[in-house]
Amino acid sequence: MIFVSKKINDFLNQYDMLPENIDLLAEYQIFVCEMQSGLTEHAGTLKMLPTFIEADREIPFGEPVIVIDAGGTNFRVAVVIFNRERKPLIKDLVLYPMPGTNGEISRDEFYETIVKYLMPIIDKSNKIGFCFSFPMSITPDRDGILLSFNKEVRVCGMNNELIGAGLKQALKNNGVSEEKSIILINDTVATLLGGKAACPDRVYDSFIGFILGTGTNTCYIENNSKIHKYVDIVRSQGSTIINIESGGYGRFVRGEFDRRLDKMTSDPDNQQFEKMVSGAYIGRVILETLHQAAKDGLFSDSCASGIRMLQDLSAKEVDDFCYYPYSNTNPLGLCVNGNADSRHLAENSQANDDRIMVYYVIDSIFERAARMVAVNLAAVIHQSGKGTNPCAPILIAAEGTTFYKAKLFRSKLDYYVRTFMNDQLGLYCEFIKVERATLIGTAIAGLWG
Repeated sequence: MIFVSKKINDFLNQYDMLPENIDLLAEYQIFVCEMQSGLTEHAGTLKMLPTFIEADREIPFGEPVIVIDAGGTNFRVAVVIFNRERKPLIKDLVLYPMPGTNGEISRDEFYETIVKYLMPIIDKSNKIGFCFSFPMSITPDRDGILLSFNKEVRVCGMNNELIGAGLKQALKNNGVSEEKSIILINDTVATLLGGKAACPDRVYDSFIGFILGTGTNTCYIENNSKIHKYVDIVRSQGSTIINIESGGYGRFVRGEFDRRLDKMTSDPDNQQFEKMVSGAYIGRVILETLHQAAKDGLFSDSCASGIRMLQDLSAKEVDDFCYYPYSNTNPLGLCVNGNADSRHLAENSQANDDRIMVYYVIDSIFERAARMVAVNLAAVIHQSGKGTNPCAPILIAAEGTTFYKAKLFRSKLDYYVRTFMNDQLGLYCEFIKVERATLIGTAIAGLWG
């Protein structure tokens, strides 16, 4: 086992993919500097976008609000009402495909599809909270200017568009005469608000929203006095939720297989951090790594032949192998096991060597991802100026399939939280999962509008 591990480490080091090449302290300091630069000027790889939303307002009760949740794969609509105890009641929840995920569509087709999704509930409220999980700049009236689509969603002719204004016009064009208030936020901000609302009786120093699923992003609460690039904000009292757009962070050194994956995407050189760690891409990074390992002779001929034939590999298929490495029901298992009788797989020494080699490759890619995510979160906690008291940690409301379902990720991140964030930096946090946090947080923002 030690020999196999060393062999994989030597291979990964050759292609700049070794996890230990991510120097935690050095990368943390660079990330903090990039955040501070983004708060000062419109430059760098972190957009640091103010949401013009404070986090300390009361939640109105008894008033319905329409909620839209546009994510990387799915598009949800619902109606939400909070009772006197500020507990949410979610009604009329329907799941649709995200427009633009099955081939490129036009701007008009995008809005027409959303209007079609909304029509069954459009008369239930004149307030709409719109969670739009793509890079956008929020305006002071809390509309959103689209910066770009990502996560392989393709809509042409929408960059720099006011999304809320465009939807209002589309509703009017389809006979909706009542004026609607539409508040734009992204899923990370919605997650923060949902997490904060879920823990009214706990003492936390501050709150962070974190997404690691199809894509990745982070948001936090920043003191207005530090948001220098917006004069009206920096001169005002209080704090503002900042959407970091951390998936676009570009200061981590990419390895060879990161670069190969990036060239295959619809937006090369953008969203670099996201493409190194998130569910939409990490399976392909692993596959590129395995392709090269097969080419370099790390596997048996039969296993290498199977790997070379794989054209794609999803995060779920990677996870299936990690849970069931002796199964023939997933692509990697078939590469390792071939046509061997499942009753004798454990006795096949060559297949075992291949299986362990594949596992170590996957394990190393997730180890590297955990180190980068730990750097991301540590830098955000530091910049918030909070989280130094272990009795009142920062609450991180976390969402995403990669964060919760990837077999090899969470335990690795917890290790770096303990050894790097707690022991080395003296920073403390606690993770929470809130059911339907995005819907709840979006409802809160919509009501505040």
